[in-house]
Amino acid sequence: MLFHNHLVIIRGGGDLATGVAGRLHKAGFPLIVLELARPLVIRRKVALATAVLEGEIQIEDLHGRLAATPEAALQMAYTETIPVLVAPDLSTLSLLPSAFAVIDARIAKRNIDTHINQAPLVIGMGPGFTAGVDCHAVIETMRGHTLGRVIWDGPALPNTGTPGIIAGKGAERVLRAPADGKVKWRLEIGDLVEMNQVIGDVAGVPILAPFAGVVRGTIAPGTAVTQGMKIGDVDARGSVQACFTISDKALAMGGAALEAILIHLNNQLD
Repeated sequence: MLFHNHLVIIRGGGDLATGVAGRLHKAGFPLIVLELARPLVIRRKVALATAVLEGEIQIEDLHGRLAATPEAALQMAYTETIPVLVAPDLSTLSLLPSAFAVIDARIAKRNIDTHINQAPLVIGMGPGFTAGVDCHAVIETMRGHTLGRVIWDGPALPNTGTPGIIAGKGAERVLRAPADGKVKWRLEIGDLVEMNQVIGDVAGVPILAPFAGVVRGTIAPGTAVTQGMKIGDVDARGSVQACFTISDKALAMGGAALEAILIHLNNQLD
């Protein structure tokens, strides 16, 4: 394995982080994905985080599995299966050998606890990170002309607070909890819906489809949510297949992460 000694830690296992993991895994990098004990991922069918909820997940030709311990995750990192380890913070790293790179792919729109000294190469994804300050490189995540660019000096574009436009739909494509409580779904990811069709409910308050399309993602059923919290996504394009494959945006971010890693490695040879 060409990159056998270059362990990559990916913080977050959502759909965008999964695009990053997929690119790096296929390129031959051993990696470990870190996640919350109760992931809040929406696009569950294309997110490695789902391994925490279900034990394992198959996404196209990627296979992810929940690792019980850091030691098990490290061993699995060098196989064809991507390990997903419950580790909300980086204290887990003390139980692992020094990671070559840490990638914060949680897309929190802010820097929670990432520092430039956490690894020889630290990469931040999206708003909240400034290259040269709290990480070595930043990946632009905003849809448009700059998506997937690697920034070595300065910040990513600021968070607009508005979801990117897909098929002419922006904020309206996001499903939000209508009340506090536990979410229940009547439909599954990949199901087609009509405008105002009931998709599920929170504490008995119905969740309605904002327009006709396909249910692209839903937070895990039974999750305790608060009013206004993002809990789902409807795609006006109506492509069922797209609900089960890694998105263009995720692949662009994965390609950018791979570019940043290779640039860093080449610079070490100079």
